[in-house]
Amino acid sequence: MNIDKFRNHCLSIKGAVEAVSLQTHKILTYKVMGKVFVYLEPEPENGAVRAYMKCDPERSVALREKYAGINPDTFKTLMWNWITLESDVSNELIEELVRHSADEVIKKLSKKKQEEYKNL
Repeated sequence: MNIDKFRNHCLSIKGAVEAVSLQTHKILTYKVMGKVFVYLEPEPENGAVRAYMKCDPERSVALREKYAGINPDTFKTLMWNWITLESDVSNELIEELVRHSADEVIKKLSKKKQEEYKNL
């Protein structure tokens, strides 16, 4: 998937906003209700554009075993994955994983914030 299509898909999530990371200006963040669901390296040093997305831990294990383009983070947690956009991961799966990441973030919000989100 090319980077423009990926960015547009992230912004198609209800209530999503794009911002530049305050920690490093080399990372774009996508948030819903003030919570990050995707980090994106638009200009990586090695040339491979990657996105960092939240994921259900059990699903992470299965995805990492099946796709070379889905990898653990530096801390080897199961809740976040690096997805290489131009890899063996299909565009359809990348789009579904973006939605899944946003859903994982939304379900961790307080009930009040979840209700706010529903009413956007």
